[in-house]
Amino acid sequence: MGSVDRPANRKPVREMGRSAMQAGGNRIGALVPLAVLALLFGFPAARAQQSSDAAPSGNAQNGKKLIMSYGCYECHGREGQGSTQTGAARIGPPQLSFEGFQSYVRAPKNQMPPYSSKAVSDQDLADIYAYLKSIPMPPKGKDIPLLNK
Repeated sequence: MGSVDRPANRKPVREMGRSAMQAGGNRIGALVPLAVLALLFGFPAARAQQSSDAAPSGNAQNGKKLIMSYGCYECHGREGQGSTQTGAARIGPPQLSFEGFQSYVRAPKNQMPPYSSKAVSDQDLADIYAYLKSIPMPPKGKDIPLLNK
């Protein structure tokens, strides 16, 4: 779990500076295509189009460590909950199949830097995916008593 192999012109997220990460925070709705939002939030039509959630065998405990070592938590949170400050999407638990998750990490559409297989191996992605899948879904609003008063 050494350093991340990044292209020479890419800084780690923690070195980008607050203004660079916030630049598109208020415009996130305009920047993210509807199809990606549908997949991330699991709308019924998107779920019907998903392939299987079968991923290579992943180690959730190692995935939790990798979220920290690769710096994913800096934008997406320690449990993949996302952040309005950074404009990062909620990624845990993932609503995408492993193939969709892997494809997005390799060629993201927004401010997230791409991570090639040289930077993050397929096995590391499988471990991260296993960790994100192990996170329980948050309760629905109707199941939170305080919200129903």
